[in-house]
Amino acid sequence: MSTIDSALPKAATGISGLDEITCGGLPRGRPTLVCGGAGCGKTLLAMEFLVRGATDFGEPGVFIAFEETAEELAQNVASLGFDLNDLVARGQLALDFVAVERSELEQTGDFDLSGLFIRLGYAIDSIGAKRVVLDTIETIFAGLPNPLILRAELRRLFRWLKDKGVTAIITGERGDGQLTRQGLEEYVSDCVITLDHQQRDQTWTRRLRVLKYRGSSHGTNDYPFLIDADGISVTPITSLGLDHPVSTERISSGVARLDTMLGDNGFFRGSSVLVSGTAGTGKSSLAGHFAAATCARGERTLYFAFEEPAAQIQRNMSTIGLDLARWTKQDLLRFHAARPSFTGLEMHLTLIHRAVEQFAPSVVILDPLNSFITQGNELEVKGMLTRLIDFLKTRQITALFTSLTLGGESLERTDSAISSLIDTWLLLMSVNTGGERNRALSILKSRGMAHSNQTREFLITDNGIQLRDVYVGPGGVLTGSARLAQESVEESEQLERQQEIERRKHDLERRRTILTAQIAAMQQEFEAQESETLALIDRELQRQARSVQHRASMASVRRADAHSQMAEEDKT
Repeated sequence: MSTIDSALPKAATGISGLDEITCGGLPRGRPTLVCGGAGCGKTLLAMEFLVRGATDFGEPGVFIAFEETAEELAQNVASLGFDLNDLVARGQLALDFVAVERSELEQTGDFDLSGLFIRLGYAIDSIGAKRVVLDTIETIFAGLPNPLILRAELRRLFRWLKDKGVTAIITGERGDGQLTRQGLEEYVSDCVITLDHQQRDQTWTRRLRVLKYRGSSHGTNDYPFLIDADGISVTPITSLGLDHPVSTERISSGVARLDTMLGDNGFFRGSSVLVSGTAGTGKSSLAGHFAAATCARGERTLYFAFEEPAAQIQRNMSTIGLDLARWTKQDLLRFHAARPSFTGLEMHLTLIHRAVEQFAPSVVILDPLNSFITQGNELEVKGMLTRLIDFLKTRQITALFTSLTLGGESLERTDSAISSLIDTWLLLMSVNTGGERNRALSILKSRGMAHSNQTREFLITDNGIQLRDVYVGPGGVLTGSARLAQESVEESEQLERQQEIERRKHDLERRRTILTAQIAAMQQEFEAQESETLALIDRELQRQARSVQHRASMASVRRADAHSQMAEEDKT
């Protein structure tokens, strides 16, 4: 839906959300009818239209009241932070109270709006007003017996306002079976806005609807609106689509080993995260880690708690090493704690919108979602959460929701049935083994990233959540004391195996020593035998040499020839 309709000149109201629904504001220079029952906020909406026009857009305004005096009006809207007396003093606003005596009208039967036109025209001209409010129109025509005169004067009033070129709001009470008591205002108005106060499950919610808008497109749904110290805030929750931006940046979950399971980097910024599980599995503790990690990066976290007050959450988190109070003091963490029954679903959504716009957080935590669930309202809760998720995604705010899974139900489901809308789903489980309960975590899905398929046991300690390695025993995955017992058995067996290895190494070393000694002895014996043999060989060679020398000497003495000498040697 376009926020501005260029085909028709419009006057911005300055009321949060209303300009978006009306695609730019109310028809400029034309009358708008605002009708509804008592207490639905007609006068406040009309007054804020004038005040915002004067202070934000430089358009002075005139307020003509037929039921409340100027002093009463000033007192009534002071709670919204509007100082009417100051605006009047500066010439930005004119207040006038017109008393209509019904008894005189009934007695004389005379009825003429000329006096009102003169009075209103003077007020407009005196401050150069661009905006006018008449509150409420029934007071003018109440008691008028002739319906023909009523219709004529009503049309005359609306035509006079158009001729003056002022942007006007006329408030009217709801009629019996029709929008207003006279049943004609809606037909001569260029824009009709209805306000009502609806009840469901003992809670009341104010709603606004643009019933008619000539020459302009507009939102056609019922929109909840809030009246508080900042004025009126309308939440155009049903106009959101799927065109929100997508980020590739990753942010830490606050638990390092969980980040590893999520592909080493944690969640995508602007994504939606669901942490579900049975009671006592650590959902809020995981949310606390995420909040603390966000604040440690210098970013803001908005924490909506629906079951515990902020002080109790901070105390509980301190026992596991998370000092959330520190971040609260630095205004990086802000808690909004309220029971789901405090107001209706749509009003809760409106309050969340308002808080997000005021605080501008990077992370929003809702703990837990299923607090909104009552008998038969699952579809309404899903619709409300769908719009909330879309709202947060358009602002690139990472959202973490916790959801309690009741015993006996399938763990892989949520009461609000929003798992299909979630980007990352963490399932926390309570595993009963060996007569004790232990906690385990599994990632059911995480869109756009490779993630671990392991079911990991985790402990909640004085230093926060600690994920343990997967331990598989002979009978499957073990946790708790069963794991400790099996680890003890395996440590004993490992020790025995290590001791056997050491014994065998010692025996092998002993054998090596003996063998080395034997080799050394044999080496010595061999060397001795070798030395003796070599000596024997040497002696024999020496003997042979001496024998040859002796023969040569004898041959020389006998003067024998060489042949005889050789023969002699052969004999020898």
